[in-house]
Amino acid sequence: MAKNYDELAKDIVAHVGGEENVSSLKHCVTRLRFVLKDESKADTDYLKKRNGVITVAQAGGQYQVVIGNEVTDVYDAVLRNSHIKGVGEVAEDDAEDAPKGNLFDRFVDLISSIFQPFLGALCAAGMLKGITALLAATGMATTNGIYIIFNAMGDGMFQYLPFFLALTAARKFKLDQFTALALSGAMLYPTLTTTVKATTNFFGLPIKLPSAGYFQTVIPIILAVWFASLVEKRMKKWMPTDIKMFAVPFFTLLISVPLSILLIGPVANTLSAWVGVAFQAIYKFSPMLYGAVLGGLWQVLVMFGLHWGLVPLAIMDFAQKGWSVLLNPSVAVCFAQTGALAAIMIKTKEKKVKELATPALISSIFGVTEPAIYGITLPMKTPFIMTCIAGAIQGVYCGLNNVTGYAMGGMGIFLFPSYINPKTGSFASVINLAICSVISLILGFALTMMTKIPTLYGEEETTETTETTPAEGPSVTVASETILAPVAGEVCPLSEVKDEVFSSGAMGAGLAIKPSEGLLKSPVDGTVSLVFPTGHAIGLKSKNGAEILIHIGMDTVELNGEGFEVLVSKDQEVKGGQPLVKFDLDAIKAKGYDLTTPVIITNSKSYQEIGDSKRGAVKASDQLLTLS
Repeated sequence: MAKNYDELAKDIVAHVGGEENVSSLKHCVTRLRFVLKDESKADTDYLKKRNGVITVAQAGGQYQVVIGNEVTDVYDAVLRNSHIKGVGEVAEDDAEDAPKGNLFDRFVDLISSIFQPFLGALCAAGMLKGITALLAATGMATTNGIYIIFNAMGDGMFQYLPFFLALTAARKFKLDQFTALALSGAMLYPTLTTTVKATTNFFGLPIKLPSAGYFQTVIPIILAVWFASLVEKRMKKWMPTDIKMFAVPFFTLLISVPLSILLIGPVANTLSAWVGVAFQAIYKFSPMLYGAVLGGLWQVLVMFGLHWGLVPLAIMDFAQKGWSVLLNPSVAVCFAQTGALAAIMIKTKEKKVKELATPALISSIFGVTEPAIYGITLPMKTPFIMTCIAGAIQGVYCGLNNVTGYAMGGMGIFLFPSYINPKTGSFASVINLAICSVISLILGFALTMMTKIPTLYGEEETTETTETTPAEGPSVTVASETILAPVAGEVCPLSEVKDEVFSSGAMGAGLAIKPSEGLLKSPVDGTVSLVFPTGHAIGLKSKNGAEILIHIGMDTVELNGEGFEVLVSKDQEVKGGQPLVKFDLDAIKAKGYDLTTPVIITNSKSYQEIGDSKRGAVKASDQLLTLS
C-alpha cells in the first residue's frame, strides 16, 4: 500500500502550536518551513522524536521540520488537512516559468498541471456520461426525468470545462482566480453565439466565433487566462494602491475579454477552416491516407479545438446525402485509450495512477476520453503517442474499407447502430467499424505494454506503513560502488556544514564540497529521482541502489530558482559525469548565500560501511565516497 501521510501531517500541525500559530508554510527538498507566530508554542522535543520526522531546525525566522524525501507528500497532506495556506507553491511556480525541455514536453507539462487538480471530478463526470449513454441505449426517452438529471450530472462539467480550466490556469499563471472566472463567464455567455452575426463588429473589428462557441474547449480559455495574467501584472504595477482592489480586475477584464474574443475566435475559425480544407484534399487524394492522418491526429485536433473544421462538414453530409465518411476514421480512436489504460494499469506501480485509470478506462469505453488523455496518457507522453499510432493504423483500415456512418450517433460502444444502412439494412460498415475498434484496442494495449511506463506522482505501491524511518541493517537491493564528486571544489566533512540537519548526519552520511565552478554533474550512472523546482537540489538513484541527495548551498531555496538552470528532468536516466545543473557561482555568493554543497547518501543504513576520507581539492568526477 502507498503511504498515508494524513496522520503525520495533523500531528505536526498540532505540535507546532496548531493552525492558528502558523503564519505561512512552504517546503524545500527535505523540510517543511513554517513561519510561526510564536515558536515557544511548538513542542520541538516531541517532533524530534516523532516517527516520520528526522529532526527540527530553527533558523532564519523559520521553524523547519525535516522530513526527508517524502516532504512533498507531507506538505500536501498538511494543506489537505488544515486551512493553512501554502506559499511554497509560489516559489515552485516561479521556477516552472522558466522553459524546460522541448516545446512538446513543455506543452504537455502545462496542460497536465492545469488538469491535475480536478481529475477526480472529471473521471466521475465521464462515468456519469457513460451511464447516460447506457440509459439512452436501453430505450429511455431523452425527455425522461431520470435521463435529464443524469445527462446534466455527466455533461455539465464537460460543457462548462472552461470554467474549471480558468480556475486552475489562473493558479498556474498567477492571475486572480475570480477575474479568471469572470473572463471565462464572458466567453461562455449563453447568447454570445446566437447574437453574433456575420456583420457584427466591435468598434469596427469583426467578431468571428467558433461555430459551437467556447463550450467544451481547452486551449482558448488557457490562452485567454495567460494573456489576462500579463495584463493584470501590468495593471498592478501602474495602478494606485487606493483603487487597486476594483481597478485592477476592471481594466484586466476590459482589455482581456475583447482581445480574447476578437483574437482567439478568428484564429480558431481560420485554423479550423484550414483543417477542413486540408483534410478534404487528402480524402480526394487517398481515403487510406486520409484515414491514417485523421485517425492519428484526431486527439490532437480535439485538444486544440481544430476538429470543428470537419464536424460541420460531416453534419452537412448527413443533412444532404444521408451518410458521411468524413469523421469515421476518428470514432474508434477512443478504444486505443481503453487499451493503453489497461496496459498502464498492469504495468504501473503507482496506486494513484491505478485509482485514476479505473474510472478513466470505464468512461473511455463510452467514448469519453478526456480523463484518460489529460489525466494519464498525455502526462506520460509515450502512451499518448502510442494511442495516436494505433488510431492511425485503424484509420487506414477504415479508409480502405470505406466505412460509412448514416447518422450522428452516440460515442464509444454506442456508436455502432449509427452505421447500419437504413435503406438496405446492411451491417457491412458496422462489422468494419467493429474491426477498427478491435485494432485500436489491441494496438493501444500492445504498443503501451512495450513502452516504459513513467511515474507521475513519484510514489509506488509498497507494503510500508505510515512511518518513514528507514529499516535497520543492510539492504539486499544495494551493491558496493563508488560515488564520484559531482562538482569541482574543496571537500570538507559534513560536520563543517552550517546547517545542523546536514552536519548532524540526520539525513545520512556523506561529504560536502565548497564549489569552485558552477556546473553540477552526476556522481553515478542511474536515474534522476528528484528535481526540486527551484533547481537548488537534486536526487539520484544509482544502478546499484544508492540514493543520493545533492543540495547546492544553504537556504538557496529562497532564491526561487534565480541563478540555477536544471539540465535534466525527473525519471531521466543519466551517466556518471553528465551535467545536471548549471548555477551562477558568483551571483549566488554575491547575494550572501553559502554555496557549501552536501552530497548525502540518504539510504546510508543500507550499507555496512561508507568511506568518506577524501579531503582537499577535487575535480568533478574524482572519486569521493565508497559504499560497501
